[in-house]
Amino acid sequence: MSRLPSPLDKLPFPVIGSPLFIISNPKLVIAQCVAGVVGSMPALNARPAELLEEWLQEITGALAAHNAAHPERPAAPFAINQIVHKSNDRLEHDMALCVKYKVPIIITSLGAREDINAAAHSYGGVVLHDVINNKHARKAIEKGADGLIAVAAGAGGHAGVKSPFALVQEIRQWFDGPLALSGSIANGASVLAAQAMGADFAYIGSAFIATEEARAAQEYKQAIVDNNSDDIVYSNLFTGVHGNYLAPSIRSAGLDPENLPESDPSKMNFGGASAKAWKDIWGCGQGIGAIDQIQPAGAFIARLKQEYVDARNALLTRNYA
Repeated sequence: MSRLPSPLDKLPFPVIGSPLFIISNPKLVIAQCVAGVVGSMPALNARPAELLEEWLQEITGALAAHNAAHPERPAAPFAINQIVHKSNDRLEHDMALCVKYKVPIIITSLGAREDINAAAHSYGGVVLHDVINNKHARKAIEKGADGLIAVAAGAGGHAGVKSPFALVQEIRQWFDGPLALSGSIANGASVLAAQAMGADFAYIGSAFIATEEARAAQEYKQAIVDNNSDDIVYSNLFTGVHGNYLAPSIRSAGLDPENLPESDPSKMNFGGASAKAWKDIWGCGQGIGAIDQIQPAGAFIARLKQEYVDARNALLTRNYA
């Protein structure tokens, strides 16, 4: 087993809901945490920047009220995602609020900075950094991150191309701390498989888009239900960083998903222009074939838990001798 720091050592279920740009909001985060998985959202989803403090008050207040009313089943902790990139001119402001509200888990993306890690550690927070290869994983830990999120092939939005088997085994050769695996995970059997490979947690994003609490257009949610991995396109056109997107949204924007030009990575930006891209071009992972309905986040998590138990029981009944 990995060395898991608090609060990661007390999770009711080994799942972290990934921060969904534009889509995640306090309502979804609270529903995820109350149902027993880590709920998260990007700090940049709060626009204008002043809204972030209101959202942190809403989340911390709701979770405290739940825990007081249900001490027998406390909520899972929540996480805030920080984009550590030069185009994010809100980083210091948003991180100061995370320190003020003692956000339990900070998820960093697109850059690792020692000062951001130190700020989280100043109040006992834990930092998880998402990576697409072993080289970036080592750099993140060297700069003070506590754990890693291995973003493997098939993950929604910005994603890598490494097989989850290769990525997890290479990281586990030298790192025994918290490790989450991202990439096409949308049912309970896949959560169990992530653990079997050596990850501590499954990192699930796209499946949560098709929940009632998610701040996504109804057409986007229905597209998650109606499509599968054949409808996912990997491109760097929209933000300068390669990611996975739903082909129908690309067609709706007047583009041919099978003939997209390459973008200049040096032009990548995560401000207003990028927000428009994410709004019109729908990020999505390859695991959506398992999603067959739009439902409350709590119902989806309950389904995950039952599938997880069923898969584990089925595995235990097999004879491999």
